[in-house]
Amino acid sequence: MKTRITELFGIEHPVIQGGMHHVGFAEMAAAVSNAGGLGIITGLTQRTPKDLANEIARCKDMTDKPIGVNLTFLPGFADPDYPGYIEAIIAQGVNIVETAGRSPEQYMPTLKEAGIKVIHKCTSVRHSLKAEKIGCDAVSVDGFECGGHPGEDDIPNMILLPRAAEELSIPFVASGGMGNAKQLVAALALGADGINMGTRFIATKEAPVHQNVKDALVAASELDTTLIMRPLRNTERVLKNDAVNRILEKEKSLGDGIKINDIMDEVAGVYPKIMSDGDMDAGAWSCGMVAGLIHDVPSCQDLIDAMMKEADEIIKSRLSQFAA
Repeated sequence: MKTRITELFGIEHPVIQGGMHHVGFAEMAAAVSNAGGLGIITGLTQRTPKDLANEIARCKDMTDKPIGVNLTFLPGFADPDYPGYIEAIIAQGVNIVETAGRSPEQYMPTLKEAGIKVIHKCTSVRHSLKAEKIGCDAVSVDGFECGGHPGEDDIPNMILLPRAAEELSIPFVASGGMGNAKQLVAALALGADGINMGTRFIATKEAPVHQNVKDALVAASELDTTLIMRPLRNTERVLKNDAVNRILEKEKSLGDGIKINDIMDEVAGVYPKIMSDGDMDAGAWSCGMVAGLIHDVPSCQDLIDAMMKEADEIIKSRLSQFAA
């Protein structure tokens, strides 16, 4: 299946594995890339630029296919060493970067001078247009269904994607709630050039996370996520657990007076405890509504192969019967 995204990134299938904290290690990215998609290493999971360089090298030992690196530009006063991370990406010969969070405009000249293709994650059409204006090669349009930060507009993909198609000239992928072939075909019909999957890839054999995490995703339904940090204007979709219940109780009792420090124990430094140790109540962790569509833990190869086979069948058989 050829789309503008497969052509842009030199991949076989229009399926991207988004950056995920303490999930996007070399094993994850290599498995997705070897299966014909685009695997992405999460840059800020690596503590230093040198650690990122080593992780990229490790990934390249596992695959000769294209890979990318995610760089999330965090809000706040304690910025990571972004120039150092970018230098490591360039030195290791990676030519695809997924950016998220704040606008990457400050770093675009360096990235473009190095010949790097940039796909920026956006939760609105207006932000997508800004990404296009500053020179991003593509955008990942993140609907309200997504795990992690869906923005504050609450627009689901059935509206957001066709609106993006009306406005954008650069290619875009559908992100947020994506997990199967039907959604891939729907995203293409709505104007996207592929899909970005996060939560779905956590429930794969190669995902370097504790089995408890994978089991939790298989057991969850589409009703088992909720939104936290709305009063802080930093909304995040997470899987319900005891820590999340504590956060919601604090938000209710403190109201608009809540500060990030009030929930720090539930949101800071918890990912290693969850993803590596399997302590499912250690804190809040990002999870999309797509959990309701996750029923198994296949290999990345089997997952993508099955998706592409079914997508082809849907396009050729089911949709063709409605043609005049």
